[in-house]
Amino acid sequence: MKKIALIACAFLGFTTFMNAQEISKNAIGLRLGDSDGFGASISYQRAIMETNRLEFNFGWTDGKNYDGVKLIGLYEWVWNIDGGFNWYAGPGAGFAAYDFDHPNGNDHKDGFVILTGTVGIEYNFDFPLLLSLDVRPELGFGDDAYDNNDLDFDLGLGVRYQF
Repeated sequence: MKKIALIACAFLGFTTFMNAQEISKNAIGLRLGDSDGFGASISYQRAIMETNRLEFNFGWTDGKNYDGVKLIGLYEWVWNIDGGFNWYAGPGAGFAAYDFDHPNGNDHKDGFVILTGTVGIEYNFDFPLLLSLDVRPELGFGDDAYDNNDLDFDLGLGVRYQF
């Protein structure tokens, strides 16, 4: 029985390594999402192991009566589905700050911490283009119960150049 269990573990380990796909060392581009009004963000991915990477996103918004910035960092595990298709998931955290100039004079500034995660799918083309679609649940923690202490689901489309 021990031999069968050992052979099964060796087979699973071997097939896992056979299906592992090396991810790009670096990728930079845009992530287009809602992100509670922050919209587009500059996205950078850096491989740290064969199937793990760090992702950093810097988003900003500028409107008639408001502006804000948001910085998110994520640790992602990447698994190959088939060929150039991968899926990925991982935890993250970040910080956001905004300034709202209310027309009635009730100006508002706040900064808050964000706990987040991501789950997504991506396609790695034969040329240096990476397209992705992901969802990022974000939970904000700030002094302002008015706007930041809630759960937000951010759906995003990523377009990145790989190098």
